[in-house]
Amino acid sequence: MTDLKKMYSTLRGDSFPMEMTISFGDQTLVYRKKTWKIPMENGALDERGLRYGENPDQEAALYELVNGNLLLGDCRYIEPGNGLVSAITVEDMLQVGKHPGKINLTDVDNGLNIIKYLIDKPAVVILKHNNPCGAAVGTSLADAYNRANRCDRIAAFGGAVVTSRPLDRQTAELMAENYLEVVCAPDFEEGVLAILARRKNLRVIRMAGIARLAEFEHHRFIDFKSLIDGGIIVQQSAVNSIRSAADLKPATTTYKGVAYTCERQPTQREIDDMLFGWAVEHGVTSNSVIYVKDGCTTAIGAGEQDRVGVAEIAIHKAYTKYADITCFDTYGIPYADLVLEIARGTRSADDKLAIDAKVKAERAGIPGSVMISDAFFPFRDAADVGIREGVTAILQAGGSIRDFESIQACNEADPQVAMMFTGQRSFKH
Repeated sequence: MTDLKKMYSTLRGDSFPMEMTISFGDQTLVYRKKTWKIPMENGALDERGLRYGENPDQEAALYELVNGNLLLGDCRYIEPGNGLVSAITVEDMLQVGKHPGKINLTDVDNGLNIIKYLIDKPAVVILKHNNPCGAAVGTSLADAYNRANRCDRIAAFGGAVVTSRPLDRQTAELMAENYLEVVCAPDFEEGVLAILARRKNLRVIRMAGIARLAEFEHHRFIDFKSLIDGGIIVQQSAVNSIRSAADLKPATTTYKGVAYTCERQPTQREIDDMLFGWAVEHGVTSNSVIYVKDGCTTAIGAGEQDRVGVAEIAIHKAYTKYADITCFDTYGIPYADLVLEIARGTRSADDKLAIDAKVKAERAGIPGSVMISDAFFPFRDAADVGIREGVTAILQAGGSIRDFESIQACNEADPQVAMMFTGQRSFKH
C-alpha cells in the first residue's frame, strides 16, 4: 500500500513545458512556468515548480503571464509584470517549509479575491480548500485576525491566511499559536519572522502587490474550465458591483397585481455588514449563505445544492464552532476533547452542560447578524431559518417570482427584519 504520508512530503515534479501560449483570435498570451530554487535539508538547492496538484498523485504547474494583454469585450488582463500569486519569487518566500502545492496558492489567490474589496481596512481572511472559514475587519490587524480565527477555530487548522496590512508582532503571536500552512502579507515588521519560525513547515509569503489590490477590483480575466472530454468552457471573471449603500436596492416586488415592500430599513451597521458580507460572499463556493455581524463572519455555509439546506448547515456550524470556542475560552481545550474526557470519566458532565447552556442561551452569537445569500431565495424557507435564529437583516440578489414570500417573512417577524436586494448574483463554482 502506498505510504500516503510520505507522498504529502514528496516533490512529484511535472511534465508541463516551460512555456505556454494561448491565442484568442489574433491576440496571443505567452506564459512561463514558475520554478523556485529552494534549499533542501542537506543544503542543496532543488529547482522545482509546484509540489503537486490537488492530490499527491497529480502533476501541476503554475504559469505567469510574461507577454501579451487580452482585450475581449470589457475583459482586459493585468499587464505583464504586475502579477500576484503567479509572480511569487524565492525572495518572496521568507520562510519556505516545503515547495508550495496547488491548493496553497489557490487558497491565497481566493483570499486576495476577497481582500481586494476590504483593502481600506485592517482585514484578514482565513481559507481552507478555497473557501473562507473566517473573515473579518477590525480596529487593528490583530483584532481582525483574532475575530476571523474565532469564527471557526477548527477549520482554520492548516489554513492559509491573507492580510491587508503588514504583519505586526501582536498578530504574529496569535498566528503562532495555531497550525497554519501559509501566511501571506504585504510585508512583515521587524521581529515577526522569528515568531512565525516557531512553526517549521509554515510558508511565509511577502506579496507587495497587496498594497495595490484595489487596482485589480474592476479587472476581468478569462476563467477556464476543462471538461473530461478535453473540451474547454471559458467565461469572464465575476466583478463585485455592490460597493456602497447606493448600490443596494429596496426589497420590493409585485405578485399577481399586489405590491410588496420590506417595511423596515437597515441601520447603518447592517448596511456596513451587507457590504462586508457581499465582499466575502464573492469568494464562497455556491450555493452559499453566510452570516456576518460587526464586520466579521459568524457562520459560513458553502457549496450546497439547495438554499434552505445551506442556510441550515451554516446555523449548525455556528453552534458547533461557538461551542468549541466557548469551551476553549473556559477550559483551554477543544469541545471534542471535553466530550472525550467525560466519556473516559476524567471530567464531570456538568462542564459540558454548562457550555451547552451558554451556547443555547447566546444562540451561538447569531442574533444581530446579517444573513447574506449569493442568489435569490426561491421560497421563504431559507429566510425563515435566519429569522428564527435572530438575524436582523437579510441581503439577497432578488429576482425570484416568489420574492414576496421572503418580504412577508421579514415584515411578519417580531421584531421586523430589514431586507435589501443586490440585483446581482454571486455564484462561484
